[in-house]
Amino acid sequence: MRRMIRRVGKNLAVLASDADGVPDASRQLERDGYAVLRGVLSPAEVAALRADADHAFTCRGPDPGRRTDDEYRYAMLNHSELAHRTVAHPRILEAIEPLLGDDCHVIANTLWRNGPEFAGGAWHCDAGPHVPRPADVPWDDRIPYPVFAIGAHVMLRDCSVADGPTAVLAGSHRSGRLPPRDRLLDADLTYDGHPAVLLEAAAGDVALFVSDVWHRGSPAVGGGGRLFLQVHYGRRDVAQRLRLTADANHISPEAIAWADTPRRRDLVGLHEPYFYDG
Repeated sequence: MRRMIRRVGKNLAVLASDADGVPDASRQLERDGYAVLRGVLSPAEVAALRADADHAFTCRGPDPGRRTDDEYRYAMLNHSELAHRTVAHPRILEAIEPLLGDDCHVIANTLWRNGPEFAGGAWHCDAGPHVPRPADVPWDDRIPYPVFAIGAHVMLRDCSVADGPTAVLAGSHRSGRLPPRDRLLDADLTYDGHPAVLLEAAAGDVALFVSDVWHRGSPAVGGGGRLFLQVHYGRRDVAQRLRLTADANHISPEAIAWADTPRRRDLVGLHEPYFYDG
């Protein structure tokens, strides 16, 4: 029987998934590192959210301190009520809360728009691995594999193989390792004998993946590219990254002035942008 970690009060406990009505998507996320929820948003909801996406790209320039190209708009839940409501969609929460807890929160929320020329990217993990270990140390399946963050791609238009969907390697989130450095652009990379799975999805679907899973954007091959609202959910213990720490921190002006080396800035929470920060 597979078991899962779930928040109980302010702490964590192990629950038997088969006995507690945990959705299949939650089990697949824990086991394989990904799942796709079909038909989460209606066509009308997709159209309305796409209108907000178009407005974000038309009326907002690139966010200061973030990537300067025109493929991203950050912290969408602060700019779009529809995005704000979408991140709380019951279908999404139903799938992620058995793994992250019912007090999990959004740690990053970025709107992506990749054109037909989208070249894809390298294999990577968004964070982690959270439990690093050597290749010759297998995970004991009696212990639920801990999930600290889950990414969600809320698709605002259809994404087929031609459009460059996200590719994932099933089970790789449980490896305790990063993708091999000499194969970061290798489309034929496998994990434990399994080839990549392309997360093709229709507008209104939501593709979910565990932050540790090896994944990449696959190159567009004649399609129209991608448009999706990305939401990263983290355990309550994981800090939010909607704003850069230079803009949102707990440090007084005097203490900021005292933080006169990079290490001191890190120690008091004034981090340079990294995972989830853009």
